Amino acid sequence: MQYFLQRLVTSIPTLFGVMVAVFFVVHLIPGDPLLAMLGDSATQSQLDEAREQFGFDRPLPEQFARFVAQYSSGDMGRSIRSRRPVTTEIVSRFPPTLQLAIAAVLVSVVLGVPLGIVAAVRRGGLVDFVSLVLSTLGIAAPVFWVGLLLSLLFATKLGWLPSIGAGRPGDPISVVRALVLPSLTLGLRGMALIARMTRSSMLEVLGEDFVRTARAKGLSSRLVIYKHALRNAANPIISIVGLNFGLLLGGTVLIETVFARPGLGKLLVDSILARDYPVVQGVTFTIATAFILVNLATDLTYSVLDPRVRVS
Repeated sequence: MQYFLQRLVTSIPTLFGVMVAVFFVVHLIPGDPLLAMLGDSATQSQLDEAREQFGFDRPLPEQFARFVAQYSSGDMGRSIRSRRPVTTEIVSRFPPTLQLAIAAVLVSVVLGVPLGIVAAVRRGGLVDFVSLVLSTLGIAAPVFWVGLLLSLLFATKLGWLPSIGAGRPGDPISVVRALVLPSLTLGLRGMALIARMTRSSMLEVLGEDFVRTARAKGLSSRLVIYKHALRNAANPIISIVGLNFGLLLGGTVLIETVFARPGLGKLLVDSILARDYPVVQGVTFTIATAFILVNLATDLTYSVLDPRVRVS
């Protein structure tokens, strides 16, 4: 608990830095958001009234101070387009994004960890070579390109899976079917990273004395690999899984646009195009906060799996 509280406190300056970056970078977006909202036929008096309503007529430092005060109280403002609270917009769009990120992590772990273990056990063999090739392709291939190829094959050519949407609410089967292609697209890159990390971590542990001792005692290879070696190699793997989950939350921006999923990524892209500053700021801050919390949870998981971390 003490370690958790220390890490939580040290996250506050990071969040403040995120707030600073989000506010000033968003204001660098070219174009007038109020003109985009009111249209080209808006009069100067209408624009002035809207600027006063949203606080855009005040100096930038004053706007930033108001921005920090609002966020500190949990108020993210109102959308320029819909006039709804930004918090309401984010809450309504968060579930599809969270579903996609969790499904992509499951894909990457289920495929990446076994592939890395087999590649380490059969080092220099065919499986190791195939793992290296798949990992290289998974890291190098742009996710939007992979998504388009998978959509072309499984949705357009074969007609097995839907290429757009998030499924029908209340119909779990349609929700799962709509998750397959985007989660596979995101999960392949994560699978490549996890497979390489698992391989290198397992190779390091398999050369340790305790593994040779376990083999000398006559334990089966499966028991040595999965009970002794994998547990001691787990911390770097968990680290890359946690980091990958945070990256996947940000990676949904492209994938949700490609597959037209109504999540945070699609909301962010639409808000950027509409110069909806409050929503862009709110979504970016939410994703960054989730990234920080996932990293914190990953660090806390270390102590559960490795007693040496608790001792230190």
